[in-house]
Amino acid sequence: MDMTLRIVGRVRSPLTDPKTAPRFETENAPQAQILLDPAYRAAAKSLEAGQEILLFTWFHLADRDCQEVHPRRDMSRPLTGVFSTRSPDRPNPIGLHQVRLTAIDGDVLTVGALEAIDGTPVIDIKPLADRAGKG
Repeated sequence: MDMTLRIVGRVRSPLTDPKTAPRFETENAPQAQILLDPAYRAAAKSLEAGQEILLFTWFHLADRDCQEVHPRRDMSRPLTGVFSTRSPDRPNPIGLHQVRLTAIDGDVLTVGALEAIDGTPVIDIKPLADRAGKG
């Protein structure tokens, strides 16, 4: 059984420190770019600017041994299991981000507010399904 994980792109962002990066896109996360691996150009050809997409990322700097965190890094809050948090620290650190695709320029996808740090691997991109069943 083949169990490989393919990286389809990388995040380019002004965020560089996981300790100070926002946990939500609504916490002043900056615009970012997804640099697609050219091998996946055909996979992105139906994406359109203005579309809502889901980005799946691999938090490569996460602590994979972590099972509990203080929510929002607030030490006054009790430890909580990571499956109930947005912490990147977890056994399998997969990030899920709903973003708006604002521009496409060749292999560069520009997206609205994204809390992932620079260099984060992108493992999949999915259009957000609409009520008409498209996507």
